[in-house]
Amino acid sequence: MIDSRLARDGAEIRRRRECIECERRFTTRERVDDVMPKVAKRDERREDFNREKLIVAIQKACEKRPVSTDALEKVVDRVERYVQELGVKEVSSGSIGDRVMEELKALDALAAARFASVFRNFQDAGDYARFFDSLRATGGAGR
Repeated sequence: MIDSRLARDGAEIRRRRECIECERRFTTRERVDDVMPKVAKRDERREDFNREKLIVAIQKACEKRPVSTDALEKVVDRVERYVQELGVKEVSSGSIGDRVMEELKALDALAAARFASVFRNFQDAGDYARFFDSLRATGGAGR
């Protein structure tokens, strides 16, 4: 090992290494494997918490919006940390979705509306109007 340092808000260790045989250098990243709670879905199924699934959902909501990949990663990190800090064995998908919406409201109002339309199953334009009205009322209209 050549070098070791903390990365990603201290949640990951980045190490520079060198192969003894071929002397080629490479980087490894180590992340603590926390035991995450199960996610209780609306249909009463239970799933393991899936960070990648969360990233994909947030990326779709932020598609073609001026939101950087770094900002997306930070949102996912905060939501994941929130779920870990609950200290429970099971968390509802609704609780996770509400937290994602709060994060997106602060980041980008349109991305929050896109996420809400799927998460809350919007049926018509009135659902969007109510969402934006509540956003204005709480002063959470980021961007």
